[in-house]
Amino acid sequence: MKVIIDRFEGEYAVVEIEDGTFGRISKAILPGAKEGDVVLVEIDHGETQKRREKIQKLMDEVWND
Repeated sequence: MKVIIDRFEGEYAVVEIEDGTFGRISKAILPGAKEGDVVLVEIDHGETQKRREKIQKLMDEVWND
């Protein structure tokens, strides 16, 4: 998904979403970004699965001791 930085308000960037609605994203995850920049937002399903498996393994180790 692409979003366009419309403006900054305090610690947030107000972004226009592809469907014409607006949302806010923390400026902390957009270092160096400026108004008018196009930002790609995507879900990394592979990394998500790896994290789930890692957390599950840690939980199994804790609860099986």
